[in-house]
Amino acid sequence: MRSALRVRALHATALRRAETFAEQTGRLVDVPDGDPLDEATMLVAGRGGSYPGLTVAVGERVGLIGALSIETAARYLTARAIDGVVIGDGFSPLVIDAFLMALGEDARFRELPIGVVPANAEIGAHCARLPNLERIEARHALGWMLPLVRLRAFEARLKRVLASLDAQGMLDPATGLMTADAFWRELARAIEEAEGRGTGLCIARFAFDPRVELRVSFDAARLIGGIVRNIDFACRDADGAVLVVFTATELRSAHIVARRIAAALRATMLANGARRPEPAITLATLKSSDTIETLVARVGGRAVAAA
Repeated sequence: MRSALRVRALHATALRRAETFAEQTGRLVDVPDGDPLDEATMLVAGRGGSYPGLTVAVGERVGLIGALSIETAARYLTARAIDGVVIGDGFSPLVIDAFLMALGEDARFRELPIGVVPANAEIGAHCARLPNLERIEARHALGWMLPLVRLRAFEARLKRVLASLDAQGMLDPATGLMTADAFWRELARAIEEAEGRGTGLCIARFAFDPRVELRVSFDAARLIGGIVRNIDFACRDADGAVLVVFTATELRSAHIVARRIAAALRATMLANGARRPEPAITLATLKSSDTIETLVARVGGRAVAAA
């Protein structure tokens, strides 16, 4: 109930601020209006008989990340946003107890929906710190968890909307990256500053196979938004590729940063079917003869709003 009331208040705040923003600027914030479950990600940890069925059932409804060990599950929880956790068979009660204790001690996970399938796991001691912790049957897991997962994903969406309003509409609420218009304006300004100061500037394009699901494409964009450095900026292109600008960065350093981003994507982004998509990366550095159009063209993009 506390979670629902908090999200309700957050929703009212977002609506009120969006209305004020529209009155003051004459512009509307493009708020996503689809089912929040389309943006949700659940973690299923297990290696017993219930694991295959759980992953199939979860993967049909929301983004799925599977983990065959508690250590891998813990790594995913710290590396990316998770909206719900199912702990399946295959772990000892002591391992599950230690995992739940660690979740309860971290404020980020205390309201996370958590379903525990093994009947021999002791969860009573953790319910005070984890109010959305329940023992569930594998076949009924989604029936109980999906409403809570939807609520958590909706909360994340509202926070991106508020971040966009804080940035005067320069951020896309769907991804947390810059809107296209803001990106091209910022790139033009960054090029002018780099030329004036004699500093480096590089641009990278992370492209994915056109057959990649839309959910996976947006997930990759949100992941990149959480990885890029504070001095850099990015946007999601119309074809699903993500453009990232590395300011005050020479080509050698840009290669290192781009490889780190690609490694994080390969390790944590949602899978497209049986395997995770491999991003195709193109990288270019600003030359003295470059314009915004020629720089973007060298990474396979098109500066549609550069003017």
